[in-house]
Amino acid sequence: MTAEQQRLDERDAHLLDWARWGSYLSDRQWGTVREDYSADGNAWAYFPHDHARSRAYRWGEDGLLGICDSTGRLCFAPAFWNGQDPFLKERAFGLSNPEGNHGEDVKDYFYHLENTPTHSYMRGLYKYPQAAFPYQDLIQTNARRSRAQPEYELVDTGIFQEGRYFDIFVEYAKASPEDLCIRLQVINRGPDPAPLWILPTLWFRNTWALGDPTEQRPQIDAPETNCLRAQSSPLGEMRLHLDGAPQLLFTENETNCQRLFGTANPTTHVKDAFHDFVIHGLTRAVNDSPSGTKAAAVYHAEIQPGGTFEIRLRLAAENIADPFGPTFQTILDQRRAECVEFYASITPDLPEATAQLQRQAFAGLLWCKKFYLYPVLRWLQGDPDQPPPPASRWQGPNAFWKELHANDIISMPDSWEYPYFCAWDLMFHAVTFSLIDPATAKRQNLLLHGERYTSPSAQTPAYEWALSDSNPPIQGWAAWRIFTIERRMTGTADRDFLVRAFNKLLMNYGWWANRVDQTGDNVFQGGFLGLDNIGIFDRRYPLPNGAHILQSDGTAWMATFCLHMLNIALELAREEPSYEDIADKFLNDFIHIAAAINLESREERPLWDEQDGFYYDLLKRPDGSMDYLKTRSIAGLIPVFAVECFNEANVRQFPLLRKRIAWFAHHRPELLLHLHHIGAEKHGKRLVSLVSPERLRRICARLFDEAEFLSAHGIRALSKSYEAHPYSFTEGGDTETVRYSPGDSPVAMFGGNSNWRGPVWMPMNFLLIEALQKFGYYFGDDFQVEFPTGSGQLMNLWEISLELQRRLLRLFERDPAGHRPFNGPVDLFQTDPHWRDLTVFNEYFHGDTGAGLGASHQTGWTALIAKMIRQLHTYSPA
Repeated sequence: MTAEQQRLDERDAHLLDWARWGSYLSDRQWGTVREDYSADGNAWAYFPHDHARSRAYRWGEDGLLGICDSTGRLCFAPAFWNGQDPFLKERAFGLSNPEGNHGEDVKDYFYHLENTPTHSYMRGLYKYPQAAFPYQDLIQTNARRSRAQPEYELVDTGIFQEGRYFDIFVEYAKASPEDLCIRLQVINRGPDPAPLWILPTLWFRNTWALGDPTEQRPQIDAPETNCLRAQSSPLGEMRLHLDGAPQLLFTENETNCQRLFGTANPTTHVKDAFHDFVIHGLTRAVNDSPSGTKAAAVYHAEIQPGGTFEIRLRLAAENIADPFGPTFQTILDQRRAECVEFYASITPDLPEATAQLQRQAFAGLLWCKKFYLYPVLRWLQGDPDQPPPPASRWQGPNAFWKELHANDIISMPDSWEYPYFCAWDLMFHAVTFSLIDPATAKRQNLLLHGERYTSPSAQTPAYEWALSDSNPPIQGWAAWRIFTIERRMTGTADRDFLVRAFNKLLMNYGWWANRVDQTGDNVFQGGFLGLDNIGIFDRRYPLPNGAHILQSDGTAWMATFCLHMLNIALELAREEPSYEDIADKFLNDFIHIAAAINLESREERPLWDEQDGFYYDLLKRPDGSMDYLKTRSIAGLIPVFAVECFNEANVRQFPLLRKRIAWFAHHRPELLLHLHHIGAEKHGKRLVSLVSPERLRRICARLFDEAEFLSAHGIRALSKSYEAHPYSFTEGGDTETVRYSPGDSPVAMFGGNSNWRGPVWMPMNFLLIEALQKFGYYFGDDFQVEFPTGSGQLMNLWEISLELQRRLLRLFERDPAGHRPFNGPVDLFQTDPHWRDLTVFNEYFHGDTGAGLGASHQTGWTALIAKMIRQLHTYSPA
């Protein structure tokens, strides 16, 4: 057992609270819905970046590579000043959605290098320019650019030329659950000496100004010249020990109303006091007496070219007599070694470059676990001591969710661009967590189905901007994969978790069946379904002429949901036979849904187009006329995901299911017309799939065609054929066109900050790979297709699944020229020794080049590459 695994066991047994402190401090709190108290719901305008340094947050905090306790009350993060910027660098800078030509976009460069599941060791890197940060240049140049142009990035300004920046490494190592050794290492990469001010900052989230009479005002003071002491009733006492004799500054975490609104400040000293003191020399800005709710130590150094400046700190619940003695370095070294040891135990014997990549993927996933507080009813009502929110809030998109009361550590899609939960993203995160921390995987999987999140109708919330949107229902898939991965890796079958997950999923399944199948014909709309601009029309809204869209992906997701529930029910029925009755229900539903998507009736066309050999959305008008929306996209591949393969020996345990199939064959044979394969035994296995083998072969011809879906780095979200031949459709006088766009989004739909019209998306590739493996497990070499299409090379589907994983892995590996595709055409990133080994896990990737696009720290679902690495390096054909 590794040392980190022992800490996990201690945490899970409630022996030691190793989860008390972690990298839970958000990278961005401004511009979020929960901080928005505007009349028009414009969160970006109501709380912009320019307010962040001066305005106290209500529901969270943010900082740069910082930490906080698990309740988000006491926070620590470093702040910096290069002697040039107009204000301190306390948080990463980025553009709001209206400012960016492709939506919101972080412009600073920071990296998540290491992190362990108990946060016993955390290490990050921030690259801070020595010249004045070009805030206005970034804002103005991006504003001038169209959606057809690339984003204007910090590196494009030339600010990193000649290495004129600081590498700032931030490192945390726990000596015990409430004793953290902190080291800040700064390296001057430039050719000249350069000054730097570093302000390790400790502060309390403002909980006392919200009118809660039970909240006592906490305090930070200085019992000694090199120590800050934080005291609060919920947390007790924590001390920040400071190496050397830095100057100590104190203020209050209160809004600077004078600066922002021209009104009187609530206190003499306010949130942005340290900016005024350090940059403008305003000594009156800070508190003369060593007391406040925000405090910092000021270190200043002139760092020589190539030189290093180091600061040691220690945050602990006890007063440590010799905080920086020999044990300080020992703890740092030991925790770093234990981090490497732990991940080596997950996937042994990896080549060093691949091991580092996998560790960074896990690190990014863990750095994106953040404290998230959003009590919707309290947010709707406003704070007792503040002006009431506008009445329009009660008619807003989140007013339905008064029961939602989030107050948890949640895995975020991206620590800056999406600093809030997203329902289907979270399920991909949970599956990856199952490799390293099954307990966290289960908590994240169950969280949104809990009583504090689920609506009275059993709908689960989607994401902060629109809680009522429909995300793909993949919670059942995630629960099953968490269960099976833990069982395979540890030998532990946590049936209690599976029962809990199944019972919660039953309620949500009922919501889908009753609310999203609006016509009762087993064809599901669903609307949004997470794929943003995938459709030719915005699928969230009805069309002006009353037509509605029957979605191939909506119906296929529901068929997939059925099979996941069937799988779980059969597993539970092995020990509790009554679950077989429930499994029978899901098999029955699956057959009806499969028939709806595959069969033509007098009222409906099938969603399968026999002429093209592909699944399409179907537009149905009020007069009963219908047309296919013929865009070959990932939405039409989702029916392939609805597949399960069962061992014949297991099937024999459940005679009711065999009888159900026989009943359909006798009484409703038309429903099995395209499901003839589900009764067939092959190689001791049985297959249940929405797509028949004949149709699968036709889909594969397009799927593995390099002129359509197959790229050098995975499967594209839209066929490349629309590059030369865009698809247009006219309805009600409006003509819309879809073009293959392999890079950033060319349209404003869904804010324009993500694009499903051509790029490669890791989560969809992952689900497709798993589906191909199930087909491959059933067919073996009896089902082979050309890969790539037209190459003459035949491969079975299991072999193809592994090749797709290799292609995805090559996004991050060096090609023969030494370049890594995700880094794009930026020479600095590709060749500079201080940049080329740093990895970010983007939201999606260019469909032709593999360059990383969208959110740059989307290590949530892009961390799935860590799971692929493990399979590629542990799978044996034998």
